[in-house]
Amino acid sequence: MILVKANRDSEAGVMPSTALLTAMGKYNEALVKAGVLLAGEGLHPSSKGVRVRFADGRQTVTEGPFGNTAELLAGFWLIQVKSMAEAIEWVKRCPMDGGTELEIRQVFEADDFGAEMTPELKKQEEDLRARVGTGNRPAT
Repeated sequence: MILVKANRDSEAGVMPSTALLTAMGKYNEALVKAGVLLAGEGLHPSSKGVRVRFADGRQTVTEGPFGNTAELLAGFWLIQVKSMAEAIEWVKRCPMDGGTELEIRQVFEADDFGAEMTPELKKQEEDLRARVGTGNRPAT
């Protein structure tokens, strides 16, 4: 997953320029043509978001905006590549500017959880993934 870190402009709701949107469209098209793009979206500023904290059996909802812009996200791409090196090469091609920082993080797969991921849990995970995006729901 490629995480786009928020900055002062993204948190202020400043929209990208037409030139940057055009360049991003070309970059996204290259990801699609290479068959590596699974998803990608921009996020509204934290002022339009909420956080839900879980502690001591309770949930606390806090409305944005949230401080420490450097720890916030402004968007993401989910790509499927063979290695971290390949992910880095894709990120280097990204047409970001203005001091934007991108972070690459590997997404867990079922096997990464070891013995805690029992065969039953693994089957449940596989069944859920098969239904994602198809609009299929279990029969009632």
